[in-house]
Amino acid sequence: MIEIQNLTKKYGQVVAVNNISFDVKKGEILGFLGPNGAGKSTTMNIITGYLPSTSGTVKVDGYDILTHPDEVKKRIGYLPEAPPLYRDMTVTEFLRFVSDLKYVPKKKQKGQMADIMELVGLTDHRKRLVGNLSKGYRQRVGLAQALVGNPEVLILDEPTVGLDPKQIIEIRRVIKALSQERTIILSSHILPEVSAICERIVIINKGVIAAEDTPDRLSQGVGQVLKLNLTINGPVKEVISAVRKIDGVTYMDTTGKAPDGGNRFILEGVSNDIKEKLFYAMAENGWPLTEIKPSIMTLEDIFISVVTKGQEVR
Repeated sequence: MIEIQNLTKKYGQVVAVNNISFDVKKGEILGFLGPNGAGKSTTMNIITGYLPSTSGTVKVDGYDILTHPDEVKKRIGYLPEAPPLYRDMTVTEFLRFVSDLKYVPKKKQKGQMADIMELVGLTDHRKRLVGNLSKGYRQRVGLAQALVGNPEVLILDEPTVGLDPKQIIEIRRVIKALSQERTIILSSHILPEVSAICERIVIINKGVIAAEDTPDRLSQGVGQVLKLNLTINGPVKEVISAVRKIDGVTYMDTTGKAPDGGNRFILEGVSNDIKEKLFYAMAENGWPLTEIKPSIMTLEDIFISVVTKGQEVR
């Protein structure tokens, strides 16, 4: 549905986006992550047609944003981090205004606005001035305007910012429901939210793609880093000392006692043959290795690991 090939954006001598490529399949929810200044918002602004690229191509449903901008914009609903709302309009007036901007036929506007307001929980607030709504409800109005025109693609930049925990859960439900008929790119700094909603994640850092995969696969490790949870029936200090001598082990420490009376440890290393060396080392010392299993990295672990590689982010 969305194809991005060799996309580059320069501001003078500053390269904000550097030759990135990825795609988003129809009906997929893609999490798009990156620290401030990574090129995340620039990329989304190029996809929506708000900014031109320096080079590369962006296609939505087969249409190139440069050669067929109107066709692309018809298919995209965009919720920026700070949605541009007219505070002196009621919710209904604002959505009618947006409907006119998007050339929604007059005879369809009333029914479509009613459906959208019901979907995002604004029906009871439809006559209120936007400026008198709480920040959370203004965010709902921003999401509602992105849905006007029934776009096939939604670009959501921090869609749950300012919402309380209950509202966040409700908006997650809405986004998942929307993905049944739409393709969604979701940017967020709330990492558990991305993990809960998104089927695939792209992490951008310093203008380049630093990682791309499903949350589950990313959580199994970044690069060649190996993390293991161990239970060993042996003296803590001696076990740690012996394991740290194994080639490839970068970290080893205890995490407490195990129910079977053994000791629990966490090990980090840079190669898979550590496991074989570990078995031999424990057998040589007569310390039973009763459990060994991968330590699943959280999305926070992955994000920090990816964005802290290399030099300071611009």
